[in-house]
Amino acid sequence: MKQLLYSRQKVYEYAKKWAFSRNPQYYNFDSVGGDCTSFVSQCIYAGANVMNYSKQNGWYYINGNNKSPSWSGVEFLYNFLTTNKLQGPYGMEVNQNQIEIGDIAQLSFDGKKFAHSLIIVKIENKLDLDKIYISSHTFDSFNKKISEYIFQKIRFIHIDGVRK
Repeated sequence: MKQLLYSRQKVYEYAKKWAFSRNPQYYNFDSVGGDCTSFVSQCIYAGANVMNYSKQNGWYYINGNNKSPSWSGVEFLYNFLTTNKLQGPYGMEVNQNQIEIGDIAQLSFDGKKFAHSLIIVKIENKLDLDKIYISSHTFDSFNKKISEYIFQKIRFIHIDGVRK
């Protein structure tokens, strides 16, 4: 399997372009639980340009009715990225001081279930949530400080690369 680079610049550019609107190529999930993880998947895809069409545990989008659970589900995206051994993006949960632009943050509001996905678009200081900026849908934002969210727990997923 061929290793490809994950373009963090393309992730950033996509997040900036679509933060406050919806790309018509993708279904808007706002009315059915939120568009946050679908938007993060779109950003990841902009940087990876490879999907994984495995019906069992892949990561893909064909249309609103034909997509993997990992495309739009918070836990499913986490599970895909941290266990993917085949084609597509892959990564691992990391400490806050290991994040980069184009990585993912996920929030738990109740301390039990992770329920919101964010894409990291700017880092001024990895150790300070006031200096880490995200873009997201559902609560549309770009260059928003993670510290502006009220949450119980946070986790970070670093994208290590892409396989084709």
